[in-house]
Amino acid sequence: MLFEPRSGRLAAWGNALLAGLVSPDEAAMSIVGEDAVHRVEGMPDEAGPVGLTLALGRLRALGVTGLRVALPAPGHPLGLSGPPEFNARALEAEEAVVAVGAAVGLVPEVVPEVAEAGPAGDVHVSVTWHVLPVREAPPADVPTLSEAERELAEALREATVVLTRLDVAGSGPVAEAALSAYRARAEAGQDALAPGYPARAVRVLALAQRVDLMVSLAYESGHGGAVAASEMAARAEALRPVERVARRALVAAYNSAVEARERG
Repeated sequence: MLFEPRSGRLAAWGNALLAGLVSPDEAAMSIVGEDAVHRVEGMPDEAGPVGLTLALGRLRALGVTGLRVALPAPGHPLGLSGPPEFNARALEAEEAVVAVGAAVGLVPEVVPEVAEAGPAGDVHVSVTWHVLPVREAPPADVPTLSEAERELAEALREATVVLTRLDVAGSGPVAEAALSAYRARAEAGQDALAPGYPARAVRVLALAQRVDLMVSLAYESGHGGAVAASEMAARAEALRPVERVARRALVAAYNSAVEARERG
């Protein structure tokens, strides 16, 4: 339920590595997380896929000074700058990473794999990051941290009023379990960004993830009290802008380290 895009982990820990705040091995382990393995395909001067640690080093050698996140959706090219080929791949994956200092971007391809070790039928995930050319231009529709924080607070208030009126604000054992899991993660510090990020970015990220959780619970709560077609349409109308605001805030949080360095 907790939205933590792989592009966010790659950008956050890649930025920490580029800033000299973590080791290559620590960055790679944090990016992979619970996945089985990450590979990078299409690196310049490399004939085939390479490991994540090597790829991060190659990016630095290319002149990359930072990594930004894009979380596009149909009709909303959030964080993208082109060209159309890259935008299309990113839209299909619903996420991407765009380098600063070199005209390249990375789009993840996620493949479930049956684990060779562990319980029978246990499935892990492998990720291949495809390196593609990008246009060096300002990313689309990315707010500042202060703008994102203000938008989130306003959207959350408005959506809560509407969803409560429609009796679909998220309740019952499934919702309680999801909220309890979120609180446990937050208390354990697992939602914090990588070293080098401002405290405000950590706060905005946590709020955006909480808003995304609320939206997910509302979508998954069935019809609830919204049995009429008009009420169901009102629910969707209330959730769409909140979902958009949450994605904008996530991108603002992950990109804040680069923005801070560019401001000097």
